[in-house]
Amino acid sequence: MADTHEYDVIIVGAGFAGVHQLMNIRKLGLTAKILEAGDGLAGTWYWNRYPGARVDSEMPIYQFSDPELWQDWSFTDYYPDWRGIQAYFQYVDKKVGITRDVLFNSRVASAHWNDSVDRWTVTTEDGRVFRGQFLSLCTGIGSKSHIPDLKGLDTFRGEVHHSSRWPEKYDFKGKKAGIIGTGATGVQIIQEIAPVVSHLTVFQRTPNLTLPMRQRKISVEEQKKLKDLYPILYGRRYQTFAGFPYDLDPKPVADTTPEERALAFEDQWEKGGFRFWFGSYRELYTNQKFNDEVYAFWRKKVRERISDPELQEKLAPTRPPHPFGVRRPSLEQRYYEVYSQPNVKLVDVNEAGIEEITPKGLKTSDGIEHELDVLVLATGFDMVTGGITSIDIRGQDGIPIKEKWAGGVQSYLGLASATYPNMFWIYGPQSPSSFSNGPSSIEYTSEWIINLIKHMKENNISSIVPTEEAQHAYSKHVDALGAAGLWLGAKTSWYLGTNIKGKKTQMLQFPTGIPAYAKLCNDSAAKAYDGFDMKQSPA
Repeated sequence: MADTHEYDVIIVGAGFAGVHQLMNIRKLGLTAKILEAGDGLAGTWYWNRYPGARVDSEMPIYQFSDPELWQDWSFTDYYPDWRGIQAYFQYVDKKVGITRDVLFNSRVASAHWNDSVDRWTVTTEDGRVFRGQFLSLCTGIGSKSHIPDLKGLDTFRGEVHHSSRWPEKYDFKGKKAGIIGTGATGVQIIQEIAPVVSHLTVFQRTPNLTLPMRQRKISVEEQKKLKDLYPILYGRRYQTFAGFPYDLDPKPVADTTPEERALAFEDQWEKGGFRFWFGSYRELYTNQKFNDEVYAFWRKKVRERISDPELQEKLAPTRPPHPFGVRRPSLEQRYYEVYSQPNVKLVDVNEAGIEEITPKGLKTSDGIEHELDVLVLATGFDMVTGGITSIDIRGQDGIPIKEKWAGGVQSYLGLASATYPNMFWIYGPQSPSSFSNGPSSIEYTSEWIINLIKHMKENNISSIVPTEEAQHAYSKHVDALGAAGLWLGAKTSWYLGTNIKGKKTQMLQFPTGIPAYAKLCNDSAAKAYDGFDMKQSPA
């Protein structure tokens, strides 16, 4: 029988959330161990090493807020790429010694709760066993990759690579490449490889309503000057809808003039990033007429960069494919210019669907066989829930969480679930997660959980679990917020789980911003963690 390794807290995942948890658990004088499936730090940025992979948040707020972890650190790009993020985690490790409490190549297979001793027993795929009072799931929203059922995929004689499992070294030069998917990952890969492949075929279902990144180099000197503002920027994160320094404008659209809105649109567009999305008027998500106005502006800006009328209609159609902003836009640098290259072809799979993968390439329903040397699957993930449900997690009633969530996610405060005591997740289901800058909502939720654990230790509480009533009320609230917006206007959206066949359609994230979310969490804490049942430790 395998030895059991005992810790106060077992953390799953070594990205921003897992590392933040570890650093702060240590400050409470408790023991913790991170179990990480990969062999390096950085979480999603360990796995996402595909060509062009980079963050879509500006570098000042895409790092930890602790001054010790940024005072003498500098990025080279305003929007860092995966190499920059991995280098940052190595810097953090040197500062505070993260890796001494990390077990790499340790994918968690199961986590079972024992109500008689108030402990979780966690087992890895290779059979190692760990036991802890608390289980912190820092698996993120995109850790379980999704490969669609493609007929004949196993017959392809070329190479197949999913974006989340990219080989360390790969050269596209001179190859005939095909890519399925034009989400954020697809956009980044397409921009990067189009100049070097002999031919690129893009298979698009839904056009990505991308926004200009405005990428640039940033010097050490410029960052030194900015660092006086860093504490202000980090404090501001919890005051804005998405945790960025800019915010949605609450002013009613009816109280604005067309000229006022046009100037605001131009300003947001020129500054770039997510300002056109998270810096717009708040009614963007609820007012269809205003949303149509925003889309018309977006379409005009994009079509100015596309000369071919047919491509204009495919990439920036006259009729919106869905309300603007209800699917996550990608930030781009030269995405639309790529399609003017003679070696790039766009295939609309709504007109010519993917029929099968053949030994030589990909065949569409119009009878054309697209010959390929390599097929890239930018087909995304079982988003938001997949990282949790891929683990056999059983709580007080012994029912796997995957089974419980088959009919829809249920949580309390987007960080815990009834019948699963002392188990928390960060940047997961029914939290602001991808409606925010990652580190912004991660640090808030992590700090809240740390304070809860501290409260439990100070008050001799051995376990805490959401009540069914509190969970039902919170989940119903999230559902109502989702129904009140334009979100359901997207036919397929991982925000709603509709990118995965058979997954229940529901709003998977808290859609009204970090301040509203934080108020609910803070109100619970202020009322002695209202909505939770607590068990005292035996005397």
